[in-house]
Amino acid sequence: MVEREKLIPKHGGYRKLKSFQVAQLVYDLTVRFCERYMDRFSRTRDQMVQAARSGVQNIAEGSQASGTSRKTEIKLTNVARASLEELRLDYEDFLRQRRLPIWNREDPRRANLIAKRCETADDVARWANWVHDGQGGLCGHHGPSTGSTLSTQSTTYPEIAANAALTLIAVACSLLDRQIAAQSEAFEKEGGFTERMYRVRSARRGR
Repeated sequence: MVEREKLIPKHGGYRKLKSFQVAQLVYDLTVRFCERYMDRFSRTRDQMVQAARSGVQNIAEGSQASGTSRKTEIKLTNVARASLEELRLDYEDFLRQRRLPIWNREDPRRANLIAKRCETADDVARWANWVHDGQGGLCGHHGPSTGSTLSTQSTTYPEIAANAALTLIAVACSLLDRQIAAQSEAFEKEGGFTERMYRVRSARRGR
């Protein structure tokens, strides 16, 4: 028996989305980072926290709105993606202005952090200590970077913290890019709420 299409399908469930989980981790890290390394009266500090929060909130709101509006879902997911891009630039500026290196994509510390699959800010903090102490032979491997060519003998905590956030932002953005593509494809194939309403009413009249 073919299951009847529902007028309002299952929606929400954003807590299970990997994009939401990583964005939430980025938010938690950003709050800690700003408390530790940014001037408490800095406007940039407030903007970074708000951008990180916007990433999380708009993923959740888009997921919740998907039941009645795929257009709204796509729009809010795009807002989340844009907010994280803004946050990425703030972290890059932090490093560049302090002449700290921005780790390139091939840096083994980035791959190592991703492989750790950290779930909490405490997990990332433990990883940062591990890198800072030079365990695993990762400390001090700067390689080519998009920041200053200034070299240091040891990796500093601000450098590790900012680059860890940048690494996780990159993961979140990649997940959101795929999510937006999937949402757009679904909208093209199935239409939105109006089209679904027509199909459901037509099916009911045809019984």
